[in-house]
Amino acid sequence: MFQKVLIANRGEIAVRIIRACQELGIETVAVYSQADKEALHVLLADEAYCIGPAKTTESYLNMQQLLSVAMVSGAQGIHPGFGFLSENAQFAEMCEECGLIFIGPTSQTIRDLGDKVAARQIMIQHNVPVIPGSDQGIYTLEEAQKIAREIDFPIMLKAASGGGGKGIRRLNNLAELTEQFNSAQKESLAAFGDTTMYIEKIIDPAKHIEVQILGDQLGHVIHLGERDCSLQRNNQKVMEETPSPTLDEKTRSAICQTALTAAQAVAYQNAGTIEFLMDESGEFYFMEMNTRIQVEHPITEMVTGVDIVKEQLQIAYGYPLSYQQEDINITGHSIECRLNAENPAQQFAPCPGKINQLMLPSGGLGLRVDSGMYEGYQIPPFYDSMIAKVIVHGRDRSEALNKMQRALAEFSVEGIETNQEFQFDLVSHPDVVAGNYNTRFIQEVFLSEWLSESK
Repeated sequence: MFQKVLIANRGEIAVRIIRACQELGIETVAVYSQADKEALHVLLADEAYCIGPAKTTESYLNMQQLLSVAMVSGAQGIHPGFGFLSENAQFAEMCEECGLIFIGPTSQTIRDLGDKVAARQIMIQHNVPVIPGSDQGIYTLEEAQKIAREIDFPIMLKAASGGGGKGIRRLNNLAELTEQFNSAQKESLAAFGDTTMYIEKIIDPAKHIEVQILGDQLGHVIHLGERDCSLQRNNQKVMEETPSPTLDEKTRSAICQTALTAAQAVAYQNAGTIEFLMDESGEFYFMEMNTRIQVEHPITEMVTGVDIVKEQLQIAYGYPLSYQQEDINITGHSIECRLNAENPAQQFAPCPGKINQLMLPSGGLGLRVDSGMYEGYQIPPFYDSMIAKVIVHGRDRSEALNKMQRALAEFSVEGIETNQEFQFDLVSHPDVVAGNYNTRFIQEVFLSEWLSESK
């Protein structure tokens, strides 16, 4: 097993990885920007190195600096977490060239699946259903207009190298496409260094269902069930749960088997997620594969008992999977709410600042808070606003919802604004309690109701 691992990330995911390493007896190396010198992951790691100023391109995205620290510290592997360089094929390849183990899939797999157009082509070749759209990259407005006319509106314009809601636009007609194509392409260039775009027909209304995959270097691939991530705002997930309250057992089995087919098609190694959109008739379509650990991985851990981060570490070192498919049993129900330092009543404006007082919910079985916060911590204004994830597990969905409501009511943080009240009201909404929601629910139903009631 690894003796020392560098975590090329920050915040709660860096803390999560450090704790998994500690439980496996692995020494950890943290990296931090000047803005993060007092961050919790820096305090918890065995070693910590400053890698540059707050600007991400000069710190957390600085590949040469990260590799230099790994070599100097004697780390054998690099865990990228999510975001930043986690799906960067060039970084994974540079790790391989330096004799470091990238704790994720191979650079070639990341390259194949990170290009959304190439990924579509692979899935089509293996009879995985894909959303109707462009089968080649789009570089000009004229190309986009031609494809849009062929598949008809509404459409989704996306960055081929995209993720995290960057470079993506919902477009209802040619005028909107003409107006927004250049801005989406520029956003893609700024975020991913790539101007390649593609177009998909919008499945609307839709459910966003994803399947957690694990694969080892011996060719074994298993799934850990599905997650329902349909509660979103501006294409960013807000709350996730597993199992999905929508799927019947036949559809659940079919979507998980399709995810296995997709993973096997690329001989997938390590942790990954196959994302699908499902229409009102129950037909589902491959959307993309995320070649990294997901923000919402804890809910899968809660219902399966599988520590996904530990599996990542063991797989990367060459160990076989700890589980076979028949060992995976989904027990109970789990929900995750993302707490952000933001003000929902002010168009979700980020609210960095000093945490003067903090009380995390606790007590009872099936409650977990993943966070990088502590009292006195100064949340910097330079990074993602997510500050904590509240995760609960219950014997059934009703118990999980009740537990989440209790946990959110107990959560107390002073000194900054958060979306805590927004999340509490969301999980208490009658439609969410009934499982009657889709990807449009927050934007078209809940948000306007909430804003009018909170005035």
